Amino acid sequence: MTVGLPAPSRELALPALSLVAEERTIKGSYLGSCVPRRDVPRFVSLYRSGILPVDAPLSHRLSLEEVNEGFDRLHTGEAVRQVIVF
Repeated sequence: MTVGLPAPSRELALPALSLVAEERTIKGSYLGSCVPRRDVPRFVSLYRSGILPVDAPLSHRLSLEEVNEGFDRLHTGEAVRQVIVF
């Protein structure tokens, strides 16, 4: 899942003192840094048991012909999560 992935040109600014004085940590990850063989079965199990509400942030269902409109919604921030229904 990609959450909060900014445009490549965006920069992060924060007060340096809070990073040190509050012992903050910055860590990046891409798509959750998932190991599919290990993690996907676990995610499916959590979803089936009702613990992982994957459907909650679903904002749109798209046909394959609507993919470009889906990308436009992502770009404007109108969409959170969209799925393509084949």
